[in-house]
Amino acid sequence: RLSHRIVTAARTMAGLRALLALTLTAAAAAGGMHYKPHDPVFIISNKVGPFNNPSETYQYYSLPFCRTAGKQKRHHHELGEYLVGDRKITSPYQVSFLDNVQWFLLCEKTLQPDEVKSFADAIEDDYYFEMFLEDLPMWGYIGEVEGEDLLLGHLETARRYLYPHLHFSIGYNVDQIVSVNVSTNPQRKVDITDDLMETDVSFSYSVEWVPKPELTWENRMSRYHDSRFLPGTFEIHWLSIINSFVLVLLLTAFLTIILMRVLKNDFTRYMDVEEDEMGEEESGWKLIHGDVFRFPNQTNLFAALVGAGGQLCCTTFLLLLCAITGFFRPTKRGAILTAMIVLYALTSFIGGFTSARLYRQFGGLAWVWNTVMTAIIFPGPLGCIFMWVNTVAWSRSSTAALPWHTVMIIASLYMLVSFPLTIIGAIAGRNLATDFDAPCRTKKVLRQVPTDIPWYRQPMAQMFMAGFLPFSAIYIELHYIFASVWGHKIYTLFGILFIAFIMLFIVTSFITVALIYFQLAREDHRWWWRSFFSGGSTGFFIYAYSFFYFFQRSSMDGWLQSSFYFGYMAIISYAFFLMLGFVGFISSMVFVKHIYSVVKCD
Repeated sequence: RLSHRIVTAARTMAGLRALLALTLTAAAAAGGMHYKPHDPVFIISNKVGPFNNPSETYQYYSLPFCRTAGKQKRHHHELGEYLVGDRKITSPYQVSFLDNVQWFLLCEKTLQPDEVKSFADAIEDDYYFEMFLEDLPMWGYIGEVEGEDLLLGHLETARRYLYPHLHFSIGYNVDQIVSVNVSTNPQRKVDITDDLMETDVSFSYSVEWVPKPELTWENRMSRYHDSRFLPGTFEIHWLSIINSFVLVLLLTAFLTIILMRVLKNDFTRYMDVEEDEMGEEESGWKLIHGDVFRFPNQTNLFAALVGAGGQLCCTTFLLLLCAITGFFRPTKRGAILTAMIVLYALTSFIGGFTSARLYRQFGGLAWVWNTVMTAIIFPGPLGCIFMWVNTVAWSRSSTAALPWHTVMIIASLYMLVSFPLTIIGAIAGRNLATDFDAPCRTKKVLRQVPTDIPWYRQPMAQMFMAGFLPFSAIYIELHYIFASVWGHKIYTLFGILFIAFIMLFIVTSFITVALIYFQLAREDHRWWWRSFFSGGSTGFFIYAYSFFYFFQRSSMDGWLQSSFYFGYMAIISYAFFLMLGFVGFISSMVFVKHIYSVVKCD
């Protein structure tokens, strides 16, 4: 029966992986649309929002722009597009392939005082709009404020101007559209400073077709990459990564040399001692061989944390591997979020297996509660944060609020895929687990832990050192990731990101092992929880850095944006805590088993 369940789970996972591949590569497999002269080209309106608050977005027609007659057509959205707040709708702009338009009146509209005020408030908040043409995004500002003092803030003499004219510059290669750009004409701006009276506005547009023979359809997103990461910035980025990589190599080599020399001296000293003198000569980490493999407190919780950390490590590794190998297009709207959700659901088997296997080795009996805890220990806090920020977004009528059917899709993916795979993994881990292979027998009487230790060897100081060094290895790359996730930049350097994660795992592993050795050397055998918290303490540094970035490196403000930022950064930091805690624990367990298997312990 067990083998049948495992085979069934394997088939289910294979089918889901195939479904993921088909879903994510469908758009990439298509070669793009081919047009004939005068064929209609549709411009899609998406959303508006304050430029400094990337999570605070609203529907495009929440502002009184020109609308088409009748009910406007809403476009089909994929899961990832809903996740990033897209709400695409057909715009009234009439564009045809290769037909230039010098000037065309879209509509003449008399703005009522409340409509004028809505535009004026949006301009004061630095609103931008986003449109699409052939899945190529384009952005522009709604208007501008003139006469505002940058030091004193808003003045009564400041004037607010609306941009009613848009100029579309569309690049083409033979019969395909390969680039788009929208610009405003400052010469055709309308003064809407007085928001107590009606204002007549003529909305218009122009179209220019530009040949781009050097740009193919497959490389049409390169313009966004180049505009976001200029060559100089890119070189600085590489030099910074190389500098961090060299420092990591030096640090790991330094720790390795010191640790190996110290261990070599310990092994030599323990091996040279005569058996009848062993009791008198024992000191340091060998003295606690009868307690070092005593299982920790709260084994259920510990095993669940380790299982969740292992699952997140696998999810992150597979996500970066898929992005590097081109399994899906990372630049496609919401593709990374979609892949992350699906991969997390598929790797639930690993989380359940790891947790149940470790819990079985600890001698635990409440394996049902262990399985449930493993399944909810990360999705639970994530769900609470999501409900909070989604409620805030919904109350503000923001497109960042997920519609109910998208929430149901994600919930169904968890209930029908993730949770069952966790149970199957837990069953497999529980039945395939062997007894814990400890090199030394555990004594019945618990040994007292020395209490007179200096401050720099206290647990908090140890966690600070264990978290600071790995954080320093990824600090530079963290800035670019923040600028992409909480800004308008498109991140494409996944190879560098993969190297940064490898460095992070290596440094976490080495520094945790070194600190665990020093802990055992001072005859403190409580290394289980300490290794997990030491490895995961980098997550606390990442969350602390998020405060620094919010207040010192960005211009984000407002209740909605703050809720999204600090809420989801708490979840991201928690994910790093679980991942690196798993790395620290596994490294420490391998190290502790090794050193105690080399020396002879009675």
